[in-house]
Amino acid sequence: MDWIQASIIALIQGITEFLPISSSAHLLFPSLLLGWPDQGLTFDVAVHLGSLLAVVIYLRSDLFTLVLGLWQWQQERRLNPQATMALMLIVATLPAVFFGLVFKGWIEVNARALWVVAVTTLMFGLLLGWADWRSRKEHHMAAMSWRHAICIGVAQAMALLPGTSRSGITMTAALMLGYTREAAARFSFLMSIPIILAAASLMSLELVTSSTVIEWGPMLIAFVVSVLSAWMCIVLFMQVISRIGMWPFVAYRVVLGVGLCWLILPRLG
Repeated sequence: MDWIQASIIALIQGITEFLPISSSAHLLFPSLLLGWPDQGLTFDVAVHLGSLLAVVIYLRSDLFTLVLGLWQWQQERRLNPQATMALMLIVATLPAVFFGLVFKGWIEVNARALWVVAVTTLMFGLLLGWADWRSRKEHHMAAMSWRHAICIGVAQAMALLPGTSRSGITMTAALMLGYTREAAARFSFLMSIPIILAAASLMSLELVTSSTVIEWGPMLIAFVVSVLSAWMCIVLFMQVISRIGMWPFVAYRVVLGVGLCWLILPRLG
């Protein structure tokens, strides 16, 4: 992979990782339209680490507060709101980890078809629009309960299906439970940290134990591009949803889903 391909695919990954528009659907386009090969394991590690650094930088204040809460809990032996939130995030991550370990092989064989990505892009995009329209939008993150955290965690596990969008389905679930758009997005971003960290760790372990030759140049470019693009997207996304809501992303997903169907139809024929 040359540096141009690395930059473009990392930019796509960085832009779509945290937006509710499905990164997996967008990563199909370089191969469908340009015939580019799979980016490979080293590239996947680089862009995941880049996305992880971007969200950690953006949520650094929240993360510091959560870590401080856990430390105070251990020192005082009394659970505080910040430690409770940290524990909720851990519990909310467990369903995705469990279902990922159990169904990973099945999904890779049976659920990566283009028509699956097209259908999930459309279906879950429309569901996001419905949730944004019907949500009471009255709860903030401080109101997060264990039941709500588990519900959002189960929803996150559905993102194992390509095209669903991890951020999209978790925000949809939070909106359905009555949270504000900003609270839904922030909780979704916080939930992404252990998931991305786990994925990057597994891929790094696989990379270390394989005989793959690491191309450090494209890998470094991909890392830098993914950090910058992911961070900028998070910042802009939080500004957009506070003003006009989720509908631009819903409309975009509908157009994207239709576009994927248009690309798939000749293959089906």
